[in-house]
Amino acid sequence: MYKSQNLRKGRVSLSNHFYAITLVTHNRSNYFVSLDFNRQIIKQMQLLEVQKHLKSNAFSIMPNHIHWQFQLLNNTLLPQIIRCFKGRTAVVCREFGIYKLWQKGYYDHLIRDEDDLINNARYIIANPLRAGLVKNVADYPYWDCVYV
Repeated sequence: MYKSQNLRKGRVSLSNHFYAITLVTHNRSNYFVSLDFNRQIIKQMQLLEVQKHLKSNAFSIMPNHIHWQFQLLNNTLLPQIIRCFKGRTAVVCREFGIYKLWQKGYYDHLIRDEDDLINNARYIIANPLRAGLVKNVADYPYWDCVYV
């Protein structure tokens, strides 16, 4: 990411608040195209929820990045969640012959209110449609949203 240190300016981690994050693959490589690989990525997302670090609202796994909206729980810090998720998925990806999965840094957005929450979730699930990957969101297999 260009000048990723600037992304950290003003970053806060607030328990019980909602965040939307974007994680990008190393060199924007299209790693997220395999059903088996993407299932492993989703499994790691679900594990963080089972461990009560977050509550996932929406995600979309695009070929070279992930959009994910969740609520932080239990005084967990956002950088801890991202570090844990990136680390776990980096270990899993080695089974698929990928040795550098993630670009440094990430983009985050603190959700301001309920309208922002819903609009951001819509943005996330419509991403495959805007990217031209499918003509109907229901045809894209790598997304989920609690509002739909």
